[in-house]
Amino acid sequence: MTIVEVMVGNPKVSIAVFSVIVTLVSTLVQKKFTDQEHLKSLKKRQKEIQAELKKAKEPTVMQELNSEMLQLTGVMFKSSMKPMFVTIIPFLILFTWLRSVYVPVLGGGWIWYYLGYSVLASIILRKVLKVA
Repeated sequence: MTIVEVMVGNPKVSIAVFSVIVTLVSTLVQKKFTDQEHLKSLKKRQKEIQAELKKAKEPTVMQELNSEMLQLTGVMFKSSMKPMFVTIIPFLILFTWLRSVYVPVLGGGWIWYYLGYSVLASIILRKVLKVA
């Protein structure tokens, strides 16, 4: 029995397995290629700014806080680019193959199963692996 036969025979289970594996790989790459302490400090500062924004009354203060928030968001986005470049080509190849296997069995709905499983796996894996 080939792997494709197993996948087609149990599509929802195999999608769950693939989503956990892909999410695990993605999370580990993100942890390796980003400065976790720096990201945590940026997220902490974002929360502080959000709290300050709620209290702020002056438009100039609000504008400064929004400007700082925008800068932090840009820094966080830049730090997420390196892991994305490492994973994008292999994941595109994998998803093209997965699509060819699952569309005949589940139609376009297979992607919703994948997304649901991967969101759940991501929440759990990020907590367990302590990824910012």
